[in-house]
Amino acid sequence: MKELGCALIALWATGCAWSWPWSNPGPWGDPEFGVEVVQFEGVADFHQRALAFYERLSFRRVNTYATYQDQVLREYFETPEAFDDYYASLAASLDNAVFEQNRPTGVEVAEFTFERAGTATVFVRFVGKNGLPLRLGSTSTRRADRWERRDGSWWIVPRDL
Repeated sequence: MKELGCALIALWATGCAWSWPWSNPGPWGDPEFGVEVVQFEGVADFHQRALAFYERLSFRRVNTYATYQDQVLREYFETPEAFDDYYASLAASLDNAVFEQNRPTGVEVAEFTFERAGTATVFVRFVGKNGLPLRLGSTSTRRADRWERRDGSWWIVPRDL
């Protein structure tokens, strides 16, 4: 028991403070490590919504009518035209990268960046089996998708084609 007390005193003396969970004022940025807390409404909502969208695309054949008609996927776009533009671009990307059956087996969200409140870019990587004959292994393609917050919801906004 004496050793535990000495260890706690040593921690306190070196500047490492332990605090009760309710006394923590919240997250803070440490400029020394380039960490900055983003303070604007909807960041947590955006994170959950974006991850759910990309997870829904895993193991789905993108070049099929059933996936194209998926109402859940369409709910991430403000207009049917925006969905059509995004979907055509995604299908072309997977086709150009020669995904087997145009189906990603994994979607990796690499980074979220916020240009300003209400606008974000998601850098995402789609991975899957290589569809070329006699090509074992995998293939991948990367995308940078723009999201915007309007009327309290985050929407994917296709880039100009």
